[in-house]
Amino acid sequence: MSDKLAVVSAWFKKAENDLINAEHTLKMEKPPCDTVCFHASQCAEKYLKGLLTFYGIDFPKTHSIEDLVLLCKQHDPLIESEMGEVEVLSSYGVEVRYPGEDYYDIPREDAEEAVELAKGVKEAVLKHLKGKI
Repeated sequence: MSDKLAVVSAWFKKAENDLINAEHTLKMEKPPCDTVCFHASQCAEKYLKGLLTFYGIDFPKTHSIEDLVLLCKQHDPLIESEMGEVEVLSSYGVEVRYPGEDYYDIPREDAEEAVELAKGVKEAVLKHLKGKI
């Protein structure tokens, strides 16, 4: 396996761990929905960074899903439409992580939606890499 593919694979493994964590936590009777949303956001972020790594596109240290999607569009302009409304995930990567004025209790329905959005990012990324890795 080339060095680049090893790095891409590592991004995807970390993304899968975040997705597993989010899905498992959602099975609880009273899940900590902020944690579920954070891991969903991290999953999407890592899949996008893995895709950018595969295409050799440099990316900044960011938790902005929108910024990462814009970078991905440089290689494939249609990828954004395949993911759904993923911009909500960006707020879960930063704003709800710590107590403060931006913190709020996230309803279970929002956490479930965040997990589905993360799965949509995963599906879109893997579709674009089908047969390439």
